[in-house]
Amino acid sequence: MIGNPDLKTLLGLIPLLAFFGPTIDDRSDNSKSLSLLSRKSWEKEYDYIIVGGGTAGSVLARRLSDIPENRVLVIEAGGMENIMHEIPLAWSTLKKSEYDWNYKTESQEVACFGYEDKRITWTSGKVLGGTSSMSNMIYVRGNAFDFDGWLKEGALGWSWDEVYPYFLKSEDNLDTEIAFNGYHRQGGLMGISKSPFTSELGKTWLQAGLSLGYRSTDCNSQKQSGFTIPQGFIRKGGRSSAYKTFLEPVKDRNNLHIMLHSRVTRILFGDNKRAVGVQFDRDSLSFVVYAKSEIILTAGTISTPHLLMVSGVGPADHLESLKIPIVADLPVGENLHDHPYTGGITFSVSGVKTLKIDEIFSPQNFLRYLVSGSGPLTSFGGIEGVAFMTSKYTNSSGDWPDIELILVNGDLQDNSKLMTVKMKELYNSTRSLNTFTILPVILRPKSRGWLRLKTANPVDYPLIDPLYLTHPDDIMVMVEAIKSALAIGTSKPYKDLEASLVPLMIPSCDHYDWLSDQYLACWARVMTGTVGDVVGTCKMGPPWDRSSVVDPELRLLGGITGLRVADASIMPRIISGNINAAVIMIAEKAADMILGRKLEAFSGPIPTDYSSLKELNRN
Repeated sequence: MIGNPDLKTLLGLIPLLAFFGPTIDDRSDNSKSLSLLSRKSWEKEYDYIIVGGGTAGSVLARRLSDIPENRVLVIEAGGMENIMHEIPLAWSTLKKSEYDWNYKTESQEVACFGYEDKRITWTSGKVLGGTSSMSNMIYVRGNAFDFDGWLKEGALGWSWDEVYPYFLKSEDNLDTEIAFNGYHRQGGLMGISKSPFTSELGKTWLQAGLSLGYRSTDCNSQKQSGFTIPQGFIRKGGRSSAYKTFLEPVKDRNNLHIMLHSRVTRILFGDNKRAVGVQFDRDSLSFVVYAKSEIILTAGTISTPHLLMVSGVGPADHLESLKIPIVADLPVGENLHDHPYTGGITFSVSGVKTLKIDEIFSPQNFLRYLVSGSGPLTSFGGIEGVAFMTSKYTNSSGDWPDIELILVNGDLQDNSKLMTVKMKELYNSTRSLNTFTILPVILRPKSRGWLRLKTANPVDYPLIDPLYLTHPDDIMVMVEAIKSALAIGTSKPYKDLEASLVPLMIPSCDHYDWLSDQYLACWARVMTGTVGDVVGTCKMGPPWDRSSVVDPELRLLGGITGLRVADASIMPRIISGNINAAVIMIAEKAADMILGRKLEAFSGPIPTDYSSLKELNRN
């Protein structure tokens, strides 16, 4: 993936950013938002307390505060976005910064052998806007079979026909060749379009797919399978984060209070297991605030279960071992999974120029971005192509791909700091080359991990073990995904650009024949990575399912009232694609549940006589 540019270069460009930033169309003046940081007082009680001002929290805060009578408090552990959050290509510069929770997995049993202690870091946004403010921005809804599968497992109200309108509700599709195909809409809050920048590598992506028999597609329409130039969360060249889209325009509402740099440490329960308030730390002091109606947890797949467990909601034996009083015995922290990929499938190319880190963050490119919202800095983290395909291990009769390929324009220095010495040397050997990478991703992994408390202290990070590639089916699908990536990178359209595979001879795999199935399986276990789509730790399901944490209305089970979860942790199974769009959908649907509203279900092209059109257009 795109690595970190030289820090001195970025610091030297700050005056330029400060000068131009507020003058650009649709760029907010963050100085006006600094009033959020100076809030010194708050009410003792609100109707709704939203814990976490990330992707889902921003949506819910907007929708609930649309009703003037509702008093809404958002409590966010991080601070405000800065100009670097707005630049699509610059998102990796924010990794391991104050804006990143910077979680780290436990040592993996059968994966991540190329990393020190077999551990990798997980980026998660610690900022108003959450991970939507520092991700690769790709817009994918998933597949209808994903959500129909949720329904079959007991998540009533979450079929594709029922969630589809909530994807549309927030969408403002700005690509005219896609916006009017019947599966998109304009007029929502969230800007969606392709990047203004497409290199020769990106343009060749569709040709490469066609050369191997794959069609070009809009993966968010009738058919997901195929090759596409991806759309992303972007407007006029700048990131369209959840904060900027949903919260920034209404941040000064009288009935909406936003507390930054404030970390919730416990949920408070009253009589009959009712959630009545939260305790939070700010400026080294501890405070309590109460909720009249509900507390809604939108802190994400790691922080939400962490907070529940330190508050006494989780597996009884685990909580007892830490002497935490038990409120409810629920399988919080189980069912952890995400989208793993295999790194290092890199191709050198001499026929075109690629995005090299030491060249791309130049004053000229910054100026082009700030003045016209164009140029390479508008690239979605270097991602210029996406493909969805079906392996031989899944039923091909329906359109339900189990593999995703991601074309990344640029070098691969981003994760090398975490690698073993031998793997660092291997990766550093590619520094002088013009390269691109194809990341093979398995979309429906069967491996399931867990999250546990390390201590009862709410400030201590939890233990995270994704158990990557522990299910035998996952490595079989990954090998097929790697083969597909190799086939695309060596296809005639890329060979015409003088592309060739960089032969990374991985030391621990050299006893296998080069590029045999055994070698590819070894490669996958050495170079295991994550797209960052972590889900499942507060699983949604019917009350009779003992693996459920929340019901289909997102209310906590175990006799608890006044408490909901509305983030990626509720997904019973991960969707077939990047999850940010689905998290926004979950929050939109949760808001309607809380407010007693519901969009009419439908599938296919948007009906001209759709009865909920007026409600769909409500912003």
